[in-house]
Amino acid sequence: MTAWDIDPAGVSGVLEKAGTAAEGLASVGGQMQKTLPSAAKSAGTAVEGGREGDGTQGPVAAALGVFFTQWQKDLTYIAKRAGSSLNGAGEATTAYIKGDLDMAADAQAAALKEPKIDMPGAGTGQGGGK
Repeated sequence: MTAWDIDPAGVSGVLEKAGTAAEGLASVGGQMQKTLPSAAKSAGTAVEGGREGDGTQGPVAAALGVFFTQWQKDLTYIAKRAGSSLNGAGEATTAYIKGDLDMAADAQAAALKEPKIDMPGAGTGQGGGK
């Protein structure tokens, strides 16, 4: 039989570090949502002499918009996958610990049971009394 070799404290430490990294990723995403529109606005227009507010978008601004749209989808996907992975690892470790505790409780209960003594010949009419 294959044995499990999970260190719950080690898993907890890794999950904590990964959670911190995921929070950092979310923070970067929030900052990018704030700064990309400003960068696109500052990139200029496609028309010589174009002015802010005239609706003309330059190629850099358009590229930033495409980048942001794709990046936002990817970041959302990564965040959801990371969250699911972290939760799954945590739940699996909890189940592992619970399984260990259940096995220990079963072993203790078995050890505390009244012993059943099966004497040779008991109940067979051979000096047993029935």
